[in-house]
Amino acid sequence: MSSKRILHVTSELTPYSSENPVSARVYALAKQMFSRGNDVRIFMPRFGIINERRYQLHEVIRLSGINLIISDLDQPLVIKVASLPGERMQVYFIENQEYFKRKATYQDENNQWFADNDERAVFFAKGVLETIKKLNWVPDVIHIHGWMASFLPIYLKNNYSDDAFFSDIKIVTSVYNQGEGGIFSENIKKILAFDNIDPEKLVYLSENNSYLNLVKQAMKESDAVIKGEETLLDELEYFLDSLESEKYDFTQNENVAEVYQTNNEVNIEN
Repeated sequence: MSSKRILHVTSELTPYSSENPVSARVYALAKQMFSRGNDVRIFMPRFGIINERRYQLHEVIRLSGINLIISDLDQPLVIKVASLPGERMQVYFIENQEYFKRKATYQDENNQWFADNDERAVFFAKGVLETIKKLNWVPDVIHIHGWMASFLPIYLKNNYSDDAFFSDIKIVTSVYNQGEGGIFSENIKKILAFDNIDPEKLVYLSENNSYLNLVKQAMKESDAVIKGEETLLDELEYFLDSLESEKYDFTQNENVAEVYQTNNEVNIEN
């Protein structure tokens, strides 16, 4: 496989998050593909639980200063960057005081999903797309992980579909057992409509506002889907089986680079 530009978009990454199937898999895959000579970068939210001093995050002034409008709210976007500990790989952090400063990721102290998770996830997706455009760094493939990154393929294929900058990017989605029980409020329809995305045309997300239906919609909008865990929730297993797009079964982390290489050749070289 010739050298590629690979962008991973995730809300969890070792060591900035506790180790789990998402955070560990993104780390392993990014590290292996970087060691093979690819230009690999990672984007994630700068949650309040991330120790900025310990991990030596610093603001990228030339990338900050963008304001994103979520529904009718004007929100500042700040970009910070660090090198993955022990590696020369860059991790970019999407920062916003309103959405990511809190000392939790998805749920409050009572394990209740944050009511504004829809706004947070859309801000994250738009923030990633606007930042790589400002970087003038066009990835060959964007690989998304987890429900919070799942608005990205929806926006890329709908809101940014006429932008030549993004025209040749392939989308790969890894699916995990993440987001079960989460439901967005009806506000999500207003958010999407504000960005000229008709929520009724998003077949799966329009059925109901569950986080899992968002993941299904992202899978449908992707060029390829990879099973991120050996066993998925039944709802996701059935949906994955029904997809006609390129799909790949789960493999252990030591083999995941080979799966990704095959996927890269199928979807990028052809």
